[in-house]
Order: sequence, then C-alpha cells, then structure tokens
Amino acid sequence: MAPITLYFLQASRSIRTAWVLEELGLEYDVVFADRENGKAPQWLKDQAGGLGKLPALKDGDIMLYESGNITEYLCDIYDEQHKLLPPPGDPKRYAALQWVHASEATYALHGLAVLYCRWFQQDGDKTKTEQGAGVNVQKDLDYLASELQKSSGKFLLGDQVTAADCMMEFSADFILARQLGTMGKTWPRLEQYIKDCQATSTWQKAQKKTGHKL
Repeated sequence: MAPITLYFLQASRSIRTAWVLEELGLEYDVVFADRENGKAPQWLKDQAGGLGKLPALKDGDIMLYESGNITEYLCDIYDEQHKLLPPPGDPKRYAALQWVHASEATYALHGLAVLYCRWFQQDGDKTKTEQGAGVNVQKDLDYLASELQKSSGKFLLGDQVTAADCMMEFSADFILARQLGTMGKTWPRLEQYIKDCQATSTWQKAQKKTGHKL
C-alpha cells in the first residue's frame, strides 16, 4: 500500500490525526503549511481537495476528510488490537465515540461561536455576546471536568489513551488557550488533562514531526 500522507495545517485540528497515527505506530508523510493571514494557503487546499479544510489524509487511493472520520477510519483499518477504539458492538466503543463526536459537534462548535463573534461581529456589544455564548462553553467544560474526575486514570476512559483523548485534547486546549467564553474561570482538572495528553511520547512525536503549535 502507498504510504499515508497527512495534509497538516499549523495551529489546527491536524494534530489529532498525527497523534492517532503515532499511537498506531503508522508511518506517514506530512504535507505541511503555516497559515497565511490566519488562513490555510490555497496550494494546500488544492492538494488536499474536498472543502479545503484540514486535516485531510490520503491512504493509497483513498482521500479522507474530517478529523473524527479520519480517526474512526484509522482505528477500524489499522487498530487490530483495538487499542484506541473497541470493536463494533462493544459498549466501550460508544463511550469513546461519544467524545470523538462531541469534540467537534459540541466543544469546537461552542468555542468557535465565541471566536467568530470576536472576528466577525460588526455592531453591538461583543463582550455581552461572548458572555451569552460562553454559557454553553462553561457548561461543556464543567461536564468534561466532572467526567475526568470519574475516570479511573489520567485520561477520559482510564489510564490508556483512546480515540476519545486524541480528539478531545485539541478541543480543550483550543478553548482554554484562547479563553473562548471562559470569562476568567479555570478548570484545574482540564489543565492537568491537557498536560498529561501532551506528555505522552506519542503526542510529543506527533508534535515534533509536524511542528504543531497552538
């Protein structure tokens, strides 16, 4: 099979896919780009195809988009030991997939609502708008912190990294680093969780290979 290629945009969700690839011990090439004026350069969008959103991943003749979809694909195809994602029918699979989907459909969605307010709101009181939008963000982070407190280990589902962590680490880091709707509130358990994720050898290998920085 042709080598895997990861199309990687700096300061983006692309680190999720690199982390999954490292966790699965897969070899891959990286087509990397810094942002230009805050956006992905057109040449990278053209190479990746699709909607021009990153990450994208090529595996042989297959092109894949959306970080959650890529994560499920890599686990289903290459995770023979079900290290990151249990097999279909196992209730533990759906506990992990809850976070895979929530990372975008809930956490990133609510965080981006605040970011887009900062970027694009033309009239009105941006601070009040952010306070309103931030209610959802704070509820999300409260829930994440409470679930981490229930965990038997450092990560969402215990002491081993799963697909849930590979997806959620970026969402939590993104929201806290940019203080998206947090309004000065802190979540020590989440801060420790991010540190624990980033202390894994696989995350560090992914960061080193891709040059990721938030």
